[in-house]
Amino acid sequence: MFLASCRRLLLGCLAVGGVAGCAPYFHQPFAAEKARLGADIRGNQELRGLPQPRERIVAAVYKFRDQTGQYKPSQNGSSFSTAITQGGTSILLRALEESRWFNPIERENLGNLLNERKIIRSSRAEYQEQTGQRQPMLPSLLFAGIILEGGIISYDANVITGGAGLRYFGAGASGQYRQDRVTVYLRAISTSTGEILKTVYTSKTILSQQVDASLFRFVDFKRLLETETGFTYNEPTEMAVKEAIEKAVEALVYEGIQERLWSPQNEADRTGAGMAAYQQEKRENQDIDVLGRVQRDRRGTLGIGLSAATARYSGDFSKPQLRGGGELTIRYAPKPAAKLSAAVNIGRFQLGAGDFYRETFNYAELSGLYRLFPRDRFTPYILAGAGITSRNKSTDMRAVLGHVTTGLGVEYLPTDHLGIGIGIDNRYYMTDKLDHIKLGKYNDSYWSLKASMIFYLGRGANFSKPSTP
Repeated sequence: MFLASCRRLLLGCLAVGGVAGCAPYFHQPFAAEKARLGADIRGNQELRGLPQPRERIVAAVYKFRDQTGQYKPSQNGSSFSTAITQGGTSILLRALEESRWFNPIERENLGNLLNERKIIRSSRAEYQEQTGQRQPMLPSLLFAGIILEGGIISYDANVITGGAGLRYFGAGASGQYRQDRVTVYLRAISTSTGEILKTVYTSKTILSQQVDASLFRFVDFKRLLETETGFTYNEPTEMAVKEAIEKAVEALVYEGIQERLWSPQNEADRTGAGMAAYQQEKRENQDIDVLGRVQRDRRGTLGIGLSAATARYSGDFSKPQLRGGGELTIRYAPKPAAKLSAAVNIGRFQLGAGDFYRETFNYAELSGLYRLFPRDRFTPYILAGAGITSRNKSTDMRAVLGHVTTGLGVEYLPTDHLGIGIGIDNRYYMTDKLDHIKLGKYNDSYWSLKASMIFYLGRGANFSKPSTP
């Protein structure tokens, strides 16, 4: 029993957080750890992969600090700890060194450097006076070709929050998450003219998540089993700031190469793999919103689709049955990003109930379809419209029945031209004689569950011209 309960807890953890989400659970610290080198992240590898410079640039950084002034959020009142590290200058200086494009020089604590040089001069002068031996002069300080300015200009807490949970018969699991965001600006200034040569900005999300599972159950009379487990993970803000600053240095190098502010050792690197990857990332970034979703025109203005459906009769006969149906749809939107589109549907379906009723119908209708996220691959939608339905074996125009249709569903695009959808529709008739019987006060109707495939034509994402680098 105990092993079975533990198995349920583990499955609950995996269901809520996923295999990757539960990864911190299997790496819990149980002993003190020795000091080690600071963790390097994927961004550092990209920084070290920059092309070799023709000549290193002497760069001065006076200060690169937190400009948000925000304090760490606390549930128990105000906190006097800052939300962002105050050591941005140190992080930037290391990033400049790791890039191999810059020779950073000390300017943040210039007063300390000048005082130390004064001490050296004074000591040498005193020694020369006592011994009569001439002492060499201190070399001049390096002067910078560019000054790097900017800072951490934004820290947005709780950009996205959410969670899920389930509890049944004393066993349950839940998960919560929160996403913050830090934004960095970096600019290069010419020391000879004061001109701002280039400004770049980067951002990095900070993830916090909590997963827990518990069991509360009587396993025997007067024997209660209660257990719980879980973990909380908070991505270090210092690592997020480090990655954002390193990304800013990488972007500044590539932007400078593109603008011919500085040159790589190999001229082929101006159009090499690194520059191509950066330009591709820059183009893709123009279609990404603040939540990290890719927003671009995917669907064409014209869509042609086929649907297979299962219809369930709702009328005056008892024992309704599930019967098949099909539909051809043609959709048109004034532009690819339009939320509202018009659709013409032509279909055929069969209704049945018990052993007494079975009939085939044809219909045609005009409807409007509203997509909630028209520029996403996945979007919910709702539809509403009206049309006419005719009996398959009848030529009597009086047998044509009017109806209104409503529905909702979801659509996913594996490619920019192909959409796969699942939806539920209801067609409500203006008469109670759809099944040839008039009983009760409600008119006849039917529900249908359909799966559809839609091929989009027209000017979609693949037809758009890429932005100029």
